Amino acid sequence: MGRTLQNTMINLGLQNACDEAIYQLGLDMEELEEIEEDAGLGNGGLGRLAACFLDSMATLGLAAYGYGIRYEYGIFNQKIRDGWQVEEADDWLRHGNPWEKARPEYMLPVHFYGRVEHSGSSAKWVDTQVVLALPYDTPVPGYMNNTVNTMRLWSARAPNDFNLRDFNVGDYIQAVLDRNLAENISRVLYPNDNFFEGKELRLKQEYFVVAATLQDIIRRFKASKFGSTDSVRTVFDSFPDQVAIQLNDTHPAMAIPELMRIFVDIEKLPWNKAWDITKKTFAYTNHTVLPEALERWPVDLVEKLLPRHLQIIYEINQRHLDHIASLFPNDVDRLRRMSLIEEGGTKRINMAHLCIVGSHAVNGVAKIHSEIVKTQVFEDFAALEPEKFQNKTNGITPRRWLLLCNPGLAELIAEKIGEDYVRDLSQLTKLHEFVDDDLFIREVAKVKQENKVKFALYLEKEYKVKINPSSMFDVHVKRIHEYKRQLMNCLHIITMYNRIRRDPAKLFVPRTVIIGGKAAPGYHMAKMIIKLINAVAHVVNNDPVVGSKLKVIFLENYRVSLAEKVIPATDLSEQISTAGTEASGTGNMKFMLNGALTIGTMDGANVEMAEEAGEENLFIFGMRVEDVTELDREGYNAQEYYNRLPELKQAIDQIASGFFSPEEPDLFKDVVNMLFHHDRFKVFADYEAYVKCQQKVSELYLNSKAWTKMVIRNIAAAGKFSSDRTIKEYARDIWHVEPSDLKIPPPNEPREAAEDKALNGTAA
Repeated sequence: MGRTLQNTMINLGLQNACDEAIYQLGLDMEELEEIEEDAGLGNGGLGRLAACFLDSMATLGLAAYGYGIRYEYGIFNQKIRDGWQVEEADDWLRHGNPWEKARPEYMLPVHFYGRVEHSGSSAKWVDTQVVLALPYDTPVPGYMNNTVNTMRLWSARAPNDFNLRDFNVGDYIQAVLDRNLAENISRVLYPNDNFFEGKELRLKQEYFVVAATLQDIIRRFKASKFGSTDSVRTVFDSFPDQVAIQLNDTHPAMAIPELMRIFVDIEKLPWNKAWDITKKTFAYTNHTVLPEALERWPVDLVEKLLPRHLQIIYEINQRHLDHIASLFPNDVDRLRRMSLIEEGGTKRINMAHLCIVGSHAVNGVAKIHSEIVKTQVFEDFAALEPEKFQNKTNGITPRRWLLLCNPGLAELIAEKIGEDYVRDLSQLTKLHEFVDDDLFIREVAKVKQENKVKFALYLEKEYKVKINPSSMFDVHVKRIHEYKRQLMNCLHIITMYNRIRRDPAKLFVPRTVIIGGKAAPGYHMAKMIIKLINAVAHVVNNDPVVGSKLKVIFLENYRVSLAEKVIPATDLSEQISTAGTEASGTGNMKFMLNGALTIGTMDGANVEMAEEAGEENLFIFGMRVEDVTELDREGYNAQEYYNRLPELKQAIDQIASGFFSPEEPDLFKDVVNMLFHHDRFKVFADYEAYVKCQQKVSELYLNSKAWTKMVIRNIAAAGKFSSDRTIKEYARDIWHVEPSDLKIPPPNEPREAAEDKALNGTAA
């Protein structure tokens, strides 16, 4: 979620008033804003997407709730020591959190372990351990519409009789100390992005948020007029008309068997009825195609922790496979491929398959990704129910990612096309009229230059590095992962360095290359990549021949509040994943909206950015998905590129020989070995095209006016990538609710009496 203060002032239309009031108290608002901790309760893009979605849902007047876990420790703070990443605990609640309100009156029990008792047709889950879920509510204000939604985060609490109700030896002290075991559930965020770690505590977290949330939803449903019992209809007949639940990846997939358990075991609905309601309620968003990221929980673990849920999953699977067998008799391989249970070695539950079978809609997050989901990853399921599969291209909130972080640009745009674009970003197309307006071109360039100077000052203050604000700011910020190919950027840096040293007198367009992002603590290769970047930076930044022509900076502890500083100052946005690996990306959209040009592959939402702006207004290079597939068929041979490309050979030889690590010459042998022998993401295959494309970037940068005109064309084409557009599509195509553009009256204005009567009939 990042910081809340400035976002709240902007959405409430109070920023100027607050700035003025604080100034009159002799304080500086920006200084105050810097004191607030980021709420870093997720990893990378998936968590930030949820935050943008909450902002858009409130702005569109949807009655929507964001549910999650109130982690005591969020994503770790990253320190760089001697070029290595070191993790520190993110004690973000140390000074309290003024934005949250604990709601003990809505506390709910969550059960674990135990066993299942069967009597006739009914099942009972007994002898369980109970953990209490305490909700904390954070307000989510819409933009200037007097709407405030709720984000409800659950915290784990031990019941007061925890470990004391069992006839124990009377070790009261130990029993109280053991309360920590239960409360550890909401202690810490697992810091993996695009990687599945099958730990028991993680499964507990996933079930904890699901069980508490579903009870909360059902309580609210029953309290409303829609939940009132009708003589003919079951209480829950209207449930899917009143409730839509979007599964943000497979992490909350246990919601599907949990809702079935509530309907069948507790509410005594017949299976088929319960299953029909469940499917109509859930929809699933897939966020990745990397096989190592897909959740596959061991059956033994689920059986121990959630025995009844395992039985329900088996029943869902049996009926699912019976259906497929009836359509495709004797096709045992199809049954194996489509089963929710993977046999062979340890039996596992494929959570993505569970989500597809248990949902009425499945979507990817960019056109190209949704195609890959349909034709490759889940092709058997798409063949069975093609109408279930959709696309919903991701977006970003223009409130945080333009108004808040780049007020200079936001104001400049408003001067030209009015202020309405903030709620309807498609209006940015009106900027096309000004692409040849010399004054506007100069003003856009001036705002960018001011942002660069401000960021350069920040870097000087925080990192004691002096950089040239007139150099091209070439920025690559995102989680560190092999598929995102920070290594390819690193090879380009080394190539630029070698070119400068080879011919110091030759014209070179000055660059400041900024790379930032966190590596999962257990991801060895990602940590080596960080060390390599820092080692290269040390050599480059201290070579007098290079001087101010090339500077390399690793940005420590990349997070939302730092993104808000670096993105508005960026000239060149690096979006260079291997085609077919980045589901969408959203950083790409933030850079586009903030006046950076993109160098990127035809991957994720880059494809649609090129479609909107015209491919000639992005620096697109490298293999397309088809080329990658073809290369896989032939067999990728890294050695071949190394032999053929002298500059690549030189760079690799320098890394391998210890040129960047003289005190430990074979420090990077693992990295080099990976690049030659098991590089799934084919860095060498795109190196030549990347370096040539970067040359084109430098050439354009020399012509400031032509560069800025291209920038304006990009901003004018960025309207599609508002999360408001994304949420309108979810609302209409999946949730079947209508967004409202109505600004509800503020609480201090009396409402019409008739309106009052109508509202009194609905419980909040």
